Amino acid sequence: MAAVVVIHGIGKQYLGELTLHRGIAPALLDGLSRAGHHTLTAKDIRVAFYGHCFRNPSGTTPKGGQAALRGGAEAGRFQTEGRFETELLLAWWQEAARLEPDRVPAPLKGAKAPVPVTAQRVLRALSRSRFLTRAGDRFLLGVLRQVRSYLGEREVRERVQAEIAAAVEPDTRVIVGHSLGSVVAYEALCAHPEWPVRTLVTVGSPLGIPRLVFDRLTPGPVGGRGTWPGGIHRWTNICDRYDVVALAKELAPLFTGGPATVDDVLVDNGWQAHTVEHHLTAEQTGRAIAIGLTG
Repeated sequence: MAAVVVIHGIGKQYLGELTLHRGIAPALLDGLSRAGHHTLTAKDIRVAFYGHCFRNPSGTTPKGGQAALRGGAEAGRFQTEGRFETELLLAWWQEAARLEPDRVPAPLKGAKAPVPVTAQRVLRALSRSRFLTRAGDRFLLGVLRQVRSYLGEREVRERVQAEIAAAVEPDTRVIVGHSLGSVVAYEALCAHPEWPVRTLVTVGSPLGIPRLVFDRLTPGPVGGRGTWPGGIHRWTNICDRYDVVALAKELAPLFTGGPATVDDVLVDNGWQAHTVEHHLTAEQTGRAIAIGLTG
């Protein structure tokens, strides 16, 4: 049984579906409890795991070089090899500075610093934001590489999508996608309108980031509007206002043409703005899932 399928986010390549289930299922049940829904059990929740698609075979070097997984002195070389990562880092820095001007210094307008200096400066700035609390350079650089790999490498995309398709069952009613998992969920639902899923809940989603994510979706947007996903009747998009990954806090203007509009909801996740468990325990998230389960 898999009434609810949760698609995890970035940086989980060394975990697995059962490992993640131990944290995700209780958090989701707590959110449902806050919303007054008590009929679901942990056995009704399945984690669709795709992290292993980014795990490198033993003894090999990942595409883009080892700098893609490390920070420090190699951050500059990593950025030189990836313009996508550079632009996404700068977009996150600008958003963090807008949201927390008392903590995160704003980028200098018109600055033309060498790429290595820019990389180190961005990482230092983002380390002060709620997004990177208790995280570090290695995590962030690995995150950037995974986003780029999924959106830019067809083989990776196909492998990830195959894992999601294998997790959805005839009784699945709700899909929850966190972070990059929300992009994966969206594309999977667009590709499978025949699925029984009627409710999509995206949390901490980067779907609305212009050019870098939104314009690279499959299917691609037309006239500045994204395709409505599959047979979805309800779509709730939830994020913390300080979450820079969810750079576009409102998805409703971007995804139209369905039987409803995206319900954009803000939550308070404290000092770990992007963490999936904090999203799932929120009453707003529990309510969105509960409505999907009960109709």
